[in-house]
Amino acid sequence: MKHKGKALAAAGAILAKLMLAVIFLAGLVSLVWPKGIAGLLLAAIVCFLGLGVAMFTLYFFRDPDARVPAEPGAVVAPAHGTVDVIDETEEPSVMGGRCRRISIFLNVFNVHVQQAPVSGEVTLVKHTPGKFLNALRTDCAQFNENVLIGFKAEEAGGVRVGVRLIAGLIARRIIPWLKPGESVAKGERIALIRFGSRANLYLPMNTDIVVKLGDKVVGGTTVMARIPA
Repeated sequence: MKHKGKALAAAGAILAKLMLAVIFLAGLVSLVWPKGIAGLLLAAIVCFLGLGVAMFTLYFFRDPDARVPAEPGAVVAPAHGTVDVIDETEEPSVMGGRCRRISIFLNVFNVHVQQAPVSGEVTLVKHTPGKFLNALRTDCAQFNENVLIGFKAEEAGGVRVGVRLIAGLIARRIIPWLKPGESVAKGERIALIRFGSRANLYLPMNTDIVVKLGDKVVGGTTVMARIPA
């Protein structure tokens, strides 16, 4: 499947740096305390903490395959997390004005690979620099670093659908894996956000939203809404 393994590669790069840091610290400890139980104990603590961080890194960058529903007109979740906003908003760049919005909050324990909500053509990939406010704030999209991705859906006459990936207090990097003009399949991997963050899904006004506030959603699998044919 397209882009499979990229999240693991990102984890590998972080683990390589972590290993060098642990080796450096363990060596430093051995120089400061060349002999004795205290020095051995401190070196063991450094290695243990490094192992814990390594295990969490591998867990954080896990990337399960999406089980994409074969339901015509279904819009799937672009991210794993909790639905905490369902409302209407203005989104001019992709939607051309008034649209419906579903916002998903991702904590540090959620999968952080994002999926395409529909099959179709990528029309926009726009990065906007900004702040790194806590992603728990539902208004953080107005201020935070974000990447807006537009899609022209194959279904329902080519309606427009948007996804905004938003950095958070800890998340400092959004890595999109697609570009305008590409074709994507529903549920296909499209990006990676490192650590806690938020994803907004923008839909046409006539969309039938089927999720509700508080729902836990699975990227590429959970049906968020249905677009009328």
